[in-house]
Amino acid sequence: MDHKTQKNMPFGKLPLLEIDGKPYHQTMALCRWLAKKCDLAGDNDDEALEIDMMMDSFSDFRSMVWSYFYNSDKENKQRIRPRIIEEITPFYLKKFDEKIKEEGYLANRKLSWVDIYFVAVLGYFSFMIESDICSTYENIRDLRDRVHAIPNIKKWVERRPETHW
Repeated sequence: MDHKTQKNMPFGKLPLLEIDGKPYHQTMALCRWLAKKCDLAGDNDDEALEIDMMMDSFSDFRSMVWSYFYNSDKENKQRIRPRIIEEITPFYLKKFDEKIKEEGYLANRKLSWVDIYFVAVLGYFSFMIESDICSTYENIRDLRDRVHAIPNIKKWVERRPETHW
């Protein structure tokens, strides 16, 4: 992104959604807004809370993996790698896998925006930790396959640009 474009963005970062000339930003805010528009945010405050709990748990995991992956100190990165790969990743993925096994989804026994977000970043996580997350966790793999089978998501996955994520 060029400096001029970045300068005109609310906080200089993506994502950015513009509606009727008004810019909206921040990933989670946009996810929650879109989820409400698409009836994927829960039917009541209790369901929304369960979705948010799972999203925040996933965000905790995501923060640890990202801090490892984007660590520019190669020695430190190698030192913390075993903890990320052998402790943190299995801890969180086992919890998510069990939740999916129990309920079919990450929250409320039905599809929500947290399922779509979770599946959307799985490939990138596998790239970052150099291990196919879905090969070990059957229920996570099943959720991924069900989300990818949603017609518009399937269409996007088939035609999206080739990236690590």
